[in-house]
Amino acid sequence: EPPAQMNRKKGDKGFEICINNINFQRKSVVGYVELTIFPTVANLNRIKLNSKQCRIYRVRVNDLEAAFIYNDPTLEVCHHESKQRNLNYFSNAYAAAVSAVDPDAGNGELCIKVPSELWKHVDELKVLKVHINFSLDQPKGGLHFVVPNMEGSMAERGAHVFSCGYQNSTRFWFPCVDSYSELCTWKLEYTVDAAMVAVSNGDLVETVYTHDMRKKTFHYMLTIPTAASNISLAIGPFEILVDPYMHEVTHFCLPQLLPLLKHTTSYLHEVFEFYEEILTCRYPYSCFKTVFIDEAYVEVAAYASMSIFSTNLLHSAMIIDETPLTRRCLAQALAQQFFGCFISRMSWSDEWVLKGISGYIYGLWMKKTFGVNEYRHWIKQELDQIVAYELKTGGVLLHPIFGGGKEKDNPASHLHFSIKHPHTLSWEYYTMFQCKAHLVMRLIENRISMEFMLQVFNKLLSLASTASSQKFQSHMWSQMLVSTSGFLKSISNVSGKDIQPLIKQWVDQSGVVKFYGSFAFNRKRNVLELEIKQDYTSPGTQKYVGPLKVTVQELDGSFNHTLQIEENSLKHDIPCHSKSRRNKKKKIPLMNGEEVDMDLSAMDADSPLLWIRIDPDMSVLRKVEFEQSDFMWQYQLRYERDVVAQEEAILALEKFPTPASRLALTDILEQEQCFYRVRMMACFCLAKIANSMVSTWTGPPAMKSLFTRMFCCKTCPNIVKTNNFMNFQSYFLQKTMPVAMALLRDVHNLCPKEVLMFILDLIKYNDNRKNKFSDNYYRAELIDALANSVTPAVSVNNEVRTLDNLNPDVRLILEEITRFLNMEKLLPSYRHTITVSCLKAIRVLQKNGHVPSDPALFKSYAEYGHFIDVRIAALDAVVDYTKVDRSYEELQWLLTMVQNDPVPYIRHKILDMLTKNPPFTKNMESPLCNEALVDQLWKLMNSGTSHDWRLRCGAVDLYFTLFGLSRPSCLPLPELGLVLNLKEKKAVLNPTIIPESVVNNQEPVNSTNNHGQSVGFQNTFSNSQEEEEIDMDTVHDSQAFIYHHLNMLERPSTPGMSKFIGKMIVWIFQRFQLGHLLTPPISVLSGKEQSSGEVNMHPVSAAPLSVFSKESNSSKHSDHHHHHHHEHKKKKKKHKHKHKHKHKHDSKEKEKDPFAFSNSPASARSIRSPSLSD
Repeated sequence: EPPAQMNRKKGDKGFEICINNINFQRKSVVGYVELTIFPTVANLNRIKLNSKQCRIYRVRVNDLEAAFIYNDPTLEVCHHESKQRNLNYFSNAYAAAVSAVDPDAGNGELCIKVPSELWKHVDELKVLKVHINFSLDQPKGGLHFVVPNMEGSMAERGAHVFSCGYQNSTRFWFPCVDSYSELCTWKLEYTVDAAMVAVSNGDLVETVYTHDMRKKTFHYMLTIPTAASNISLAIGPFEILVDPYMHEVTHFCLPQLLPLLKHTTSYLHEVFEFYEEILTCRYPYSCFKTVFIDEAYVEVAAYASMSIFSTNLLHSAMIIDETPLTRRCLAQALAQQFFGCFISRMSWSDEWVLKGISGYIYGLWMKKTFGVNEYRHWIKQELDQIVAYELKTGGVLLHPIFGGGKEKDNPASHLHFSIKHPHTLSWEYYTMFQCKAHLVMRLIENRISMEFMLQVFNKLLSLASTASSQKFQSHMWSQMLVSTSGFLKSISNVSGKDIQPLIKQWVDQSGVVKFYGSFAFNRKRNVLELEIKQDYTSPGTQKYVGPLKVTVQELDGSFNHTLQIEENSLKHDIPCHSKSRRNKKKKIPLMNGEEVDMDLSAMDADSPLLWIRIDPDMSVLRKVEFEQSDFMWQYQLRYERDVVAQEEAILALEKFPTPASRLALTDILEQEQCFYRVRMMACFCLAKIANSMVSTWTGPPAMKSLFTRMFCCKTCPNIVKTNNFMNFQSYFLQKTMPVAMALLRDVHNLCPKEVLMFILDLIKYNDNRKNKFSDNYYRAELIDALANSVTPAVSVNNEVRTLDNLNPDVRLILEEITRFLNMEKLLPSYRHTITVSCLKAIRVLQKNGHVPSDPALFKSYAEYGHFIDVRIAALDAVVDYTKVDRSYEELQWLLTMVQNDPVPYIRHKILDMLTKNPPFTKNMESPLCNEALVDQLWKLMNSGTSHDWRLRCGAVDLYFTLFGLSRPSCLPLPELGLVLNLKEKKAVLNPTIIPESVVNNQEPVNSTNNHGQSVGFQNTFSNSQEEEEIDMDTVHDSQAFIYHHLNMLERPSTPGMSKFIGKMIVWIFQRFQLGHLLTPPISVLSGKEQSSGEVNMHPVSAAPLSVFSKESNSSKHSDHHHHHHHEHKKKKKKHKHKHKHKHKHDSKEKEKDPFAFSNSPASARSIRSPSLSD
């Protein structure tokens, strides 16, 4: 239980934020917060809050000035003197730093001392009002300013600012308890220029102009108890649209985009109706606001009663492809209003429930809106993604429970980051985590039925809404927080079913199931002998025991069988129904009750089996590899009505390039009743089969005659009809077929001339004048088709390719691309899709050796100011160039962009692209891998990305991809190979170079005490030249032995021993060329007992650390402290004042507790050496 709760007492107004000045020129914000704290313990003398990058001017508690200490260990995770470069060490240090300021453990960066005059007041458990004045100057995270560089006032330029961030990032823009489990009511005030609009959470109570009419103040009230992490803000010259169907919904967009906003949001009321209907519960807030902004952090960010979207989601009625994507974003945001904003979570380990429920009800919306086929396709896609990710990385754990265990209990020992905290997670892991959460909810639905599932959600919502209306009963508010145990209890109460085994299998452990299946038909017994093997030894797999459904399609119909998968049973006998009776002409009944005529000539004469499917409903998180004959896959593709089965059959048929497969695929392409995504897949499969059958293929190139029949003029077959995209299925097919055809190759492995000319004709005769829809995506795909037709250049006599001696076909392609690029400059297409395709095509030409490889064009398109999709396509090409050409210069250019680009998403994306397409990896020799690069990336992840959790985790991912977990191979061995341990009189290997297998076992010591935090308040903001007070552990990161004997220095000791230690220190200073930092070394032993900070604020018992395994804690956090008493207003701006704390300590107390704090979360600076300068 944290010592103080943001609890409400009677008549209390909760949390108040007032931002009274926003300067777009300087990108600065000035304001104050006032929060009410209800002490839950009598001796509360410190209040801990979260605050990052805010400059705190003064703090008052009940109108009395209060001293405060600011200490953020995440600014620099490992201290700058550290010679450590192994990632394991960093990850442990980073996890410990994040825990040290974790609000759920009662910690925070800002520690306020309650004035002693109020102690009596606190003991009577009376309310404390804390008032904090703060400012933000050019924030690097949390609040994002978009200020276009042009003429005119800020409003005319469309300048705007909005809050953003990954998970709980509210601390970046005002001091708060940045936890999803601390709820309170909110009063929000924003004073902005008269031409601007401020959008925030809750109801807009009033808007008041200042006397000079130049500014106005927006007053918002949010009476539903809400966590600070769900508070948001957007300010800009927005155009405002009240939803015509639901007046409590308001939409905001940037100037001149109102027509797009009207069209894009016209659908939203239907999403509301759907959710309210299935949940049988009203939308929980009194209003809802959607804000569309530029340079978004993510496409969709949901906050209490409002969502912030990327402006790139807006579209007109002419755009086909973006429409379903944008609708999906709106539906996702709304699902999170119910579960995520209104209902919050108890702790990080309960996050899966919220993400799971919101993802699950979003899935139900998808099923209703886009149909069962689209829904099943989506589930299959999500399942394939999570399976691939878990098999690659070793597993995603939904419900991490952390005991204070050893490494063997560590559920994520296979990962290079800690999963104990959202801020240490890789972004890809978190995306997969959300994907797995909703798939598991679907498994629970399979077990208890959808009806019960929706009843459970309704129960959670109705309890929460009852609790939220209890204005003066804040102890009731815990009903608004969901926990794993509460959710499971609710399920068993409503359904009466025990789902514990399912939870144990999919939630409490990570891993997916891998099945291999094959069969034989026993004619004598008329039995299908099915063999199902499992692989549960590979990383990311687990053993499955339980029911497994198998569907067998026979001549007499489709039959479901449930097998019981047990420890060692591999073979399962399934009785068959029909003796093979092929002579009778009879229709064959399918799964959906339909009866069809089939041509059975391809079948095995002895067997009644048409096809077999394992786990057709995807009720296990699994990968299935099943072997059946080619004719069975062909029947499955043609006649099975489930799209997932058809997609599986198409994948399988790639291995069977026969005329029969060709025919089955062509039939599917021609079948209009078939789901359009299946037909699109069939195009690519057909191209692969045609290439495998190239020597025996007869007739025109694959798909050409079909395309001509469907889309070309009857009289002139090489001219395409004028575009008419009214039928979306045929539109998607028309876009896809040329792209697949371009992959065809002849006997010489070149794209057939006929196909290339065909694609060029499609471009030449493309006519969109009579079309109701835009053809920008279609034209972009025609360029992709041109790129697909390119094959590697064959050089004659090693001649160098120049633009003068181009291959004639390539010249035609390049001319088209150039023409398209030039047209785009005059008439840009929606989302610049054509530029994106052109850039990709140029890179393909470069890689195939047709045009000189040169990143200059891509670098110019990647600059800030271009549309984001164009920048990403260009950056992708630069990343690829860096890898292929091993260019150090381009790698530096990319890393500079990661540090300096104004758009957070681009910075994140570059790291992501470098991780997925790395210039080198940990096991290969590369000229790019050198010490400077290691240092640069280490610095980036250690201190350069402290303002953005997602970016820092991206830097960690890249570091891992390039260098692995242990010390990068390109680094020289550190000078000090051995470390002397005086106490045990032996030398041990320096922990910085312990091999990976050992390093893996270094877990940070867990804190058991929540108070033992901002300790040792010593200012380390001064520059090293003027730094007279050196912290011992700053300097000797790996010199554990001195660290362990600091307590000896602090006690009166024998003269001989002190001389010896004094000499040792001098030796280390010289050994590490640190002499210039050393003011007379022996002053350490001068007998003055000054320990900086308040080491014994709360005694914490700690076991002495053993040098080998635990000493890496010595610099776990190089915390940054600056300690302000409120008198230091003027000096504070420079951050150069120093405080000498003269605290007298009893040497007896030291004897008793030599390691005070060594295992508290902020342990790094707690044991402080006496100041070397004294």
